[in-house]
Amino acid sequence: MPGSDASVKNLPLLPMNSPNLIQFDSAHFDSRARQWDDNPVFVERGLKIAQAVRESVPLNRAMRVLDYGCGTGLLAFPLKDEVGAMLLVDTSPGMLAVAAEKIAAYGATHMHTAKLDLVADPAPTEKFDLIVTAMTLHHIPDTDRILRVFHELLAPGGHLCIADLDREDGSFHGIEVDVHHGFERDDLAARAAAAGFADVAFRTVFSIAKARDNATRDYPVFLMTARSAAL
Repeated sequence: MPGSDASVKNLPLLPMNSPNLIQFDSAHFDSRARQWDDNPVFVERGLKIAQAVRESVPLNRAMRVLDYGCGTGLLAFPLKDEVGAMLLVDTSPGMLAVAAEKIAAYGATHMHTAKLDLVADPAPTEKFDLIVTAMTLHHIPDTDRILRVFHELLAPGGHLCIADLDREDGSFHGIEVDVHHGFERDDLAARAAAAGFADVAFRTVFSIAKARDNATRDYPVFLMTARSAAL
């Protein structure tokens, strides 16, 4: 299983929100928003994750969808014609501004944006049939809490799709950056089950190649799927 190498498993976990670590806050993503869609890796990653969601979840035009940590919508837009109302949520106003411009350009009246931090802000009162989130979980300090919030936001029988990095040694962002360095699949599955999810499954959907130490290193990206209990 990718990310299960013993040398990675035994790495110490650095506490997030440490003042000694570099913070990737909303201002960081604001500054990159206008150039985000120019990166072909980001675009390809969004398409591959969208295809994996499509293959894992029976999409339909009645589905209410929440894209958490939506960025510029590189995951949401490939799915927009196969689902119903979509709420694109992020903490970066810059990313949301780009997403809103794209919504207007497409005339996608069923898509809306909102600035929202589900760990710090009140959650929406509406329920969703599908929650998707791509490369966002490793930026959230309290994994257990956000999984519980996702579960509360899903309608009975609703689907959760999380795409993120397999556990790595910190070289993806840099050991000094204030993020989780990926996730062990078994551990994340156990946390999802503790939050109330069932039918947890994983698949590798993408691999990000980065130059490291005079060589190219691959960082696998998984898609975790799960369901809330049906009534």
